[in-house]
Amino acid sequence: MVQTILRNRSQAPTQAGPSYSIQITNVHKTYTNGTTALSDVNLYVKPGDFLFVTGPSGSGKSTLLKLLYGAERPSSGEILVDSRPVHRLQGDRLALLRRRLGIIFQDYKLLPRRTVSENVGFVLQAQGYGRGEIERRLGPALKMVGLQGKADCFPDQLSGGEQQRVSIARAIVGTPPILLADEPTGNLDPDNSRQILGIFKKLNEAGITILITSH
Repeated sequence: MVQTILRNRSQAPTQAGPSYSIQITNVHKTYTNGTTALSDVNLYVKPGDFLFVTGPSGSGKSTLLKLLYGAERPSSGEILVDSRPVHRLQGDRLALLRRRLGIIFQDYKLLPRRTVSENVGFVLQAQGYGRGEIERRLGPALKMVGLQGKADCFPDQLSGGEQQRVSIARAIVGTPPILLADEPTGNLDPDNSRQILGIFKKLNEAGITILITSH
């Protein structure tokens, strides 16, 4: 089970809106093979929070994030993200909610035959943005993660830390108010891990609500 939630509330909430960015109430998740991933989970995340959800491998951390962005459904309980009942949303309504989320994966999930700028801009292209608007947003996103000089590189030309920074840029280029990161430093050395956490700190200081899973 998820064991610990560490909360950084040194930042006062900087965004107007609902009382909670994320509200998880009495959530259980049991798979068809009988494995219980989550049991009676309650979590309330305010705008501007920076949280670490910690626990060993297999404790349900990734399942928790999948529930938050609608990739899985809880067996019971309620999940509100940006005041929307994500556990009930489907199709276009779920897609619209996901535009309010930036999602960062441990294994990066970059497109190998696309450059850094194409990987970052792909999410905006999929949402129907024109080339001019995509170009306008690319620069600030790449600058935030320190990759403005790598825009034309392909993923296999980058280090693991740089690839993770590309995935962060891709997550923030649409300016979502909430970031979900699944063990973003799990495959990185200590130096790269510190750099990635420094980027998250800057994003949180800019007002983004952040939830990170970690060992």
